[in-house]
Amino acid sequence: MTFALSWLADTLRAAGCKVVEQPGWKERGRGDMGAVKGVICHHTGGALKGNAPSLALVEHGRGPPDPLPGPLSQLVLARDGTFYVIAAGRCNHAGRGAWHGVDDGNSQMIGIEAENAGTGADPWPQVQMDAYAVGVAAILKHIGADDVMAAGHKEYRLPRGRKTDPSFDMVAFREDVEALMDGGAKPPVTIPQTDPRRSMLRKGDQGNSVRELQKALGLVEDGAFGPATDAAVRVFQAGHNLKPDGLVGPATWKALGQ
Repeated sequence: MTFALSWLADTLRAAGCKVVEQPGWKERGRGDMGAVKGVICHHTGGALKGNAPSLALVEHGRGPPDPLPGPLSQLVLARDGTFYVIAAGRCNHAGRGAWHGVDDGNSQMIGIEAENAGTGADPWPQVQMDAYAVGVAAILKHIGADDVMAAGHKEYRLPRGRKTDPSFDMVAFREDVEALMDGGAKPPVTIPQTDPRRSMLRKGDQGNSVRELQKALGLVEDGAFGPATDAAVRVFQAGHNLKPDGLVGPATWKALGQ
């Protein structure tokens, strides 16, 4: 089952963010989302070094002594500004809390786990903070929400003071997000564009990634992975010694010469 947030990767990519889609992310989640109202910003509290050392933990969850099944957020933001897309469904990231009418953060808010130890000894790279603001602004614009719906976990979580993430000033962060949403600031050039061929596609998907696929197959580039695109993919796969399942992953992209 493809969950509701299957638009996440293309929305971030269209905003100029660097995006890597984890295999199977569109079918990953603890059920589907409800009406999405905003974003909750986190830091991972993980290792001091490494680009995204918490990636596997966020995807699969944590074990004893304090077990919590994954996925633990929809997105992981690496130190180099890359967004790793983990899940399109509901995630265990929020806990009990309240923020501007939202009282079920797991079902109503998208979680972003940004790689940072949260100890004060781990400075936030500018490229990561730039990506954070651009990504949050893009998500809020997509769902039609105001910048106030970018909440820090420390602001949302009850009882107050239980959480400290993220370790930066959320008021200043929302001002940056608001500026981006209002067109008062440009996305930083330090965030590289990612090749949409990193996408995992199947029938029912839509967006720029599908257009790239259709272009490679010589089809009409309408951005909708419908029956005609599905049939063309299966024919191509069968003719290139690939499993003709209509699932477009790395092997199919490679065979397409992309």
